[in-house]
Amino acid sequence: MMQKGENTRRHIIARSAELFNQKGYASSSLSEITELTGIKKGGIYRHFASKDEIALEAYNYAGSIVRSVIHDAVDRQETAADKLLAYLRVYEDVVEAPPFTGGCPLLNLATECDDGHPVLRQRAQQGLEGTLDHMKAIIAEGIQSGEFKSDLDIEALATFVLSSMEGGVMLSKLEGNNRHIQMNIESLSIYLKAVCLR
Repeated sequence: MMQKGENTRRHIIARSAELFNQKGYASSSLSEITELTGIKKGGIYRHFASKDEIALEAYNYAGSIVRSVIHDAVDRQETAADKLLAYLRVYEDVVEAPPFTGGCPLLNLATECDDGHPVLRQRAQQGLEGTLDHMKAIIAEGIQSGEFKSDLDIEALATFVLSSMEGGVMLSKLEGNNRHIQMNIESLSIYLKAVCLR
């Protein structure tokens, strides 16, 4: 059974993750965290040394939820092409029903962090690397199984798939219309058929 202190810490992380993913790290204040959690500033600082520490834990939390949703969606697919498309399909209704409140945590953190937040930037880079590695493994399996052409550039395709996903998410969120991510799903589907051998 989880102790009260651990419950409180998780509550702070979960609520802060939603806040940061919707408003951004820089635009979110400690006062908003105390208001959302119902925990006073002193209580927050009993669990975290700084806002940066909360942000890192919050990103890890949001990222783990989205990663789980994506991996579940990928695991339900049979072909490498469908596994890659599953990444985008998770965000098919990003405006109304994203896998985590506020959209893609990796995209949100990456667009916000700069040289002023090296720790958060490093965490975003780790998220980028992990996502690309998962995509590259899927593509490599597709080549190995004979689904994809053997001369396919694995790194270039992984970058293209991730860019299609994040670009579609960003444009759809900005416009308040899912058409951009949906067009990218269709375009990527056509492209993947062109590099498939079967």
